[in-house]
Amino acid sequence: MLPQQSRPSHRDVGAHHCSSIQLPATLARPHYSEVSASAIEAVSPELADVPPEYIRRNLRSEAPQMLAGISALAPSHLPTILPKSHLPGMLSVPVRSSSPSSRVFPTHVLAVSSTKTPTEQCMVFPVHALVLASHCAHLPAIPPAQLQGGSQTLVKLPVLPFALPSPPAFGIIHNFMYTHRLEPVFRSLLPVPAGFFQSITHETVLTTLNSKETCMQLSAYLCSQEQGDLQKLTTHAVHVKELWQDMVALGIYSPDLWDAVDLAWRIIIGALSIAARNAN
Repeated sequence: MLPQQSRPSHRDVGAHHCSSIQLPATLARPHYSEVSASAIEAVSPELADVPPEYIRRNLRSEAPQMLAGISALAPSHLPTILPKSHLPGMLSVPVRSSSPSSRVFPTHVLAVSSTKTPTEQCMVFPVHALVLASHCAHLPAIPPAQLQGGSQTLVKLPVLPFALPSPPAFGIIHNFMYTHRLEPVFRSLLPVPAGFFQSITHETVLTTLNSKETCMQLSAYLCSQEQGDLQKLTTHAVHVKELWQDMVALGIYSPDLWDAVDLAWRIIIGALSIAARNAN
């Protein structure tokens, strides 16, 4: 199933107002575009003729080893922030001696800066080039990776500068591309009842989207948790919008992530409506 195409967005019809801020009733999805076959071939030539969806499915089974490879890197040599004006071309990161042997080291480091706010800092994310290339349709050229061995004690990672609307929101996407778990997505965006996380799958999200009553209950819960504070609720909306902007910029078309964003947005818009009514 592909994401729905070109939903109405910043229009007056169905828009919600909070003080001087106007929020659309829905967030538009871009037209579906599959990831670049040439980008996949550039990072993994052996997968040149393999369908991207097949690659994505198989990467899920390899995710634990990839995440173990990221966790194996010594934090002391892997900064979370780098200066934008003095980015190194390569990071050499020691491997922690206690890390498991069943691991796949990352191939690159993304140095993500903001396209919206002038800043001299980049957020740092270790990544596997194939994970990026198989999930993101809009990517700059990825520099060649260094050959890594499973038993080595030092990993060399080319640094890839990248600009996105919200570097912090990319952290949500980074986690999702590896795990495809929706629980961390929601936990990063807004408070929801603990029971909602017990079995949150794509099917759960779709069922909730189709239940006006459940959406209203979740909106009421959010409004209660934030004590009807319009500013706090609007901050949640800003976080969801930043995630949406990053997804559009990267060309991510995972239906489960898009539907999760739709649900989070609907819950927040509902909570804002409740808070606005109660304030009058």
